[in-house]
Amino acid sequence: MNELSTAQVSDVLSRYVEAGQAPGAVALVSRRGDVTVEKVGVTGPDGGPLGRDTIFRIGAITMPIVSAAALMLAEEDRLGLDDPVDLWLPELASRRVIRTVTADPDDTVPAKSPVTLRHLLTNSWGFGLFFGAGDAPLRRAANELRIMNGPPVPESSDSPDEWLRRLGTLPLVHQPGEGWTYSTGADVLGILLARASGQPLEQVLQERVFDPLGMADTGFFVPAEKLDRVPPAFAPDPRSGELHVYDPGQWGTEWRERPTYPSAAGGLVSTVDDLLAFGQLLLAGGRVGADRLLTRRSVADMTSDQLTPHQKATARFFPGFFEQYGWGFGLAVTPSGRFGWDGGLGTSFWVDPTSETIGILMTQRAGMPIQSDLYRDFWAALGQGLRATAP
Repeated sequence: MNELSTAQVSDVLSRYVEAGQAPGAVALVSRRGDVTVEKVGVTGPDGGPLGRDTIFRIGAITMPIVSAAALMLAEEDRLGLDDPVDLWLPELASRRVIRTVTADPDDTVPAKSPVTLRHLLTNSWGFGLFFGAGDAPLRRAANELRIMNGPPVPESSDSPDEWLRRLGTLPLVHQPGEGWTYSTGADVLGILLARASGQPLEQVLQERVFDPLGMADTGFFVPAEKLDRVPPAFAPDPRSGELHVYDPGQWGTEWRERPTYPSAAGGLVSTVDDLLAFGQLLLAGGRVGADRLLTRRSVADMTSDQLTPHQKATARFFPGFFEQYGWGFGLAVTPSGRFGWDGGLGTSFWVDPTSETIGILMTQRAGMPIQSDLYRDFWAALGQGLRATAP
């Protein structure tokens, strides 16, 4: 990266901070091992500057990390990609499927096939967020049972087993492997990894991902000695658009204690450098230094579009999303081969194998939709910089 490309990224971040869209942001760009970090703004109205070591709530970027750990267990023959998960998750055995998403939850048919690990990795197992379903009876039932946890805050006192038991009382919204529904499958995947390994999910990730990659600041909670590095998270007021505190920073954050239920769909905190290490693993085809954590085949499968045209056409998600993206294992992919995902608290993580680039953008502003203007402008500026420095 040269000075021009660095300035372009900084200008984009500054523009959004000055407009009040976010108090501050940290961006890291790595191109062929050359790393540049830009820091703009502050942690909040009364806060200090953001740093390279600031610990962010990364939301749904948790999903590709958990997916990588799942593939490691599959390579160890602890799990099979296309084997039923009933052995480890009996709560999901003998599933039934609601006739239509707006039908009564008792109006069901038997599932044609069992749920598999592949279904969970691709969000095609049959249950998830109810985009565009209105006030459907099944949606109300899921909310009453506290299945949908909304924006990630580790406040639930339920155990993973209790959450899965409640989920198991509801029908699926589509046949396993035939549709696509976002997010909930990742939480089920986290429970599967814990049961199949005989370890808490946090330990699974620590031993297989965080320790080998040196991701020292990534986890489901922040220890006391690091709490001063956690900024507050903000969310816009639905009416005025003004930002208010969603989760306090430092010693007031919900992430100050180990959660009873670690969410594999959105519970992790991390730093730009820790996510860089994870991106480098995928960019290197599963290798870190002299060690191989994943086979090239596993990384290729994870970062390739796994969905059929029918799954994309029937998916309930952001309008137009599947006209631009496919879905791999826990992340989105583009026709050009770029892959990654965004978090609902204002974080973005993408890898472009063609240019050997990793781009990471961290804010703490909830409610930033997928494909937000900030994310798009960040990547547009980064693309301009890459073209300017191309050999």
